[in-house]
Amino acid sequence: MSERDSLAELVAKRRVIVTVGAGGVGKTTTAAALGVAAAMRGRRVLCLTIDPARRLAESLGLERMSSEAATVDPKRFAAAGVKVTGSLTAMMLDTKRTFDELVKKYSSTPEKAKQLLENKLYQYVSTSLAGTQEYMAMEKLVAVQQDEDYDLILLDTPPTANALDFLDAPERLVEALDSATMKWFIQAFESSGKLSLNLLARSAALVLRGLGRITGGGFLEAMAEFITELNDLFGGFKQRATMVQKALRSPEVAFVLVTSPAPMSIQEVLYFSERLAEHDMPRGAFVVNRFRMPPAHAGEAIDATEAADAMKKRAVSLDEDAPARLVKAHSDATKLAALDAHYVRSLDARATAAANERVPIVRVPELPTDVHDLALLAKLADLLVGTVKHEA
Repeated sequence: MSERDSLAELVAKRRVIVTVGAGGVGKTTTAAALGVAAAMRGRRVLCLTIDPARRLAESLGLERMSSEAATVDPKRFAAAGVKVTGSLTAMMLDTKRTFDELVKKYSSTPEKAKQLLENKLYQYVSTSLAGTQEYMAMEKLVAVQQDEDYDLILLDTPPTANALDFLDAPERLVEALDSATMKWFIQAFESSGKLSLNLLARSAALVLRGLGRITGGGFLEAMAEFITELNDLFGGFKQRATMVQKALRSPEVAFVLVTSPAPMSIQEVLYFSERLAEHDMPRGAFVVNRFRMPPAHAGEAIDATEAADAMKKRAVSLDEDAPARLVKAHSDATKLAALDAHYVRSLDARATAAANERVPIVRVPELPTDVHDLALLAKLADLLVGTVKHEA
């Protein structure tokens, strides 16, 4: 089975594909192209993105990306000459909305949910705290995974700088809710509904009194109330965190790791690959974008005289030094292609060694233009997974 066939099998059979990679390597475009490839194969696809580039919406013919599911009009595919027997829907993650839905679901009473949703600290945490967005993306993924309207969910993630947030967020959430600090606050707040420092250990009380002088007592009251209300959700969140971790290890899920041939990008995607292997999460394939292919006659020594003769045969008239510049350009292109091939071989060897298992690597050559519409997405889909053979 070829590398493209391996990726095509993932697109055809998996329930969830998560694309990850460094910034600027074409990860979001790759996710959209895989979505088009799946839709061309008759699958009903949801492309869920966290931080979409405006270009993605334009490529799909959508005015903008929003938290409401938007299905690409089949007429747009037809106008682009792309035969689609399935469907492609896009949606942007709304972090706060996802968090709010969990609060409403797992609070013991509607009143408890209302108190937490109106808490100022909650309003900050649900939108701005580091890792919240990544965890809520996993929550949304688990939710839409149960939606029978879709055969395939494609999750386009933020750059891999936040990779650990994706992998560790469920455990960190449970640890935070079950920590000694949380229990201190709950003990000091629950009995009277107000923060009582007398109930805390002397050292902790001194620290909190000092904080109170700096931030004001209202801040500590809000913190205590926030922690107490959040603790009300502990059982539901713990159960949910376990579900998230289980979902990420499911055989229905595959991670597609996107990179360029640049050493720094490869180093970053290898780090993520190794983390996936450590967590027993399925690495489906690597995609190496902007791979420089060797030019024609790359293995031959070409001199300026041969270049001049070739120009003469083609009736090409250029500057006098053009043959020498053509030879240098050919030599440079050959060397750069060899470098890219070397870096990808290193990626292959290190990724295999990390888990004693080879992961397919799909090389996507440099394209002459940015991918900015459905027709070009379909061409990229072909480069990734091959052409769909429709019955006549």
